[in-house]
Amino acid sequence: MSVCLPEKDCSLCPRLVQFRKENQKKFPTYHNAPVEPFGSLDARILIVGMAPGLNGANQTNRPFTNDYAGDVLYPILKKFGFAKGNYDRRKDDGFELIDVRVTNAVRCVPPQNKVIGDEAKTCGRFLAEEIAAMDNLKIILSLGTVSHNAVLRVLGYRQSDYKFAHGVVHRLPQHGIVLLDSYHTSRYNINTGVLTYEMFNAVIEKLCRLLNGAD
Repeated sequence: MSVCLPEKDCSLCPRLVQFRKENQKKFPTYHNAPVEPFGSLDARILIVGMAPGLNGANQTNRPFTNDYAGDVLYPILKKFGFAKGNYDRRKDDGFELIDVRVTNAVRCVPPQNKVIGDEAKTCGRFLAEEIAAMDNLKIILSLGTVSHNAVLRVLGYRQSDYKFAHGVVHRLPQHGIVLLDSYHTSRYNINTGVLTYEMFNAVIEKLCRLLNGAD
């Protein structure tokens, strides 16, 4: 098993296993397995989403790839110098991350794009391993409450002490890293105005300031 990734036929979460089997029949050309993180373990920034999208990362085996959330995330990362190449919604598009790694709290696609608590807890072992392997890690950007809570859980912090709120910075003293919150870049959040491009742009600006020790 490679670092931070479950076996391709991981059987830890029965509901997700059943959904995977259904999708293997329905979408035989899709990846339909735990999705690999994207980017180097040497990065100083880790972006954590909730879980793969059915027709996005579950198809392409790259987080936020071939779905609306990635259409928002990746161009803004490139704008701020955290990526190079052209994002073309394919794993083989040549798009590369710079000083950033992207992963998910849950590695397998969930039914109706909804994760249940036991799945986030069970998959947390892989997120914990991933964070521990990132020796240069300075900032974790959590996209949404599922990600936020998963990060706190695997690092041993109480959620009641670090409540999720868009744009809020949480300093995690035992690890010497910063947890920065943002609403998820999902189509629903954008379409309903929960998150705007300007709001997410401001979060990445804040991330840059934090990385440079200016915030």
